[in-house]
Formats: sequence, C-alpha cells, structure tokens
Amino acid sequence: MKNKIRVTDNKICALEHAVNTISGKWKIPIVWHLQQGLRRPSEFFYHIADINRRVLSRQLKELEESGLVIKQVVKLKPLEVEYHLTETGDSLVKILWQLNAWGDVLLENQ
Repeated sequence: MKNKIRVTDNKICALEHAVNTISGKWKIPIVWHLQQGLRRPSEFFYHIADINRRVLSRQLKELEESGLVIKQVVKLKPLEVEYHLTETGDSLVKILWQLNAWGDVLLENQ
C-alpha cells in the first residue's frame, strides 16, 4: 500500500511506477503462470515453489488492484474463483518474453 501512496505523492516517473507495480518476489511468476493457463489459486502451489496461501492471496489481490488480473467467481457453493489476465496483463507478458530473451543473452555471456 505504501508504494501506491508514494507513487502519487512523489510524482515518480512511469518506469518507476511500472517497476513498483510488478515488484515483489511472486508477482512475475504469477503473471507468467497465468499466461500459461493456470487459473485457480490451488494450481499455483504445484508450479511455484515455496509460496504460501496468504502470500499468494495478497499478491493476487495486489495484481487485481493494479489492473493486471481479473478475479472471477465461478461457483458460489463451494466458492470457486479463477483469475485471468487483463489486456494490461497481456501487454506485460509480451515484455516478460523480451526480458526472458535478454536473460538468455546474459546467461550465454557468463
């Protein structure tokens, strides 16, 4: 929450705002797995090591507040929810693919 207040109060640049939006240990892996088809919170535990329910819920909520994902209630009893990338989230995935390619170059140069 403090980052959001700081963003508006300090009038930081667009790049810093973007980095603040996706900062955190789990946000990029969550977005990455959403684009690969994971939808339900329980599915993330099989693909992202060491993440716990509380942290996953908080990160998904922050991504939703940032406009990168949409939470959709599928069934009320028992409650089932799914998460989907928004258009903004899809545009982030394109950038992540470019970052992945850059990472490949870095690994080759080591």
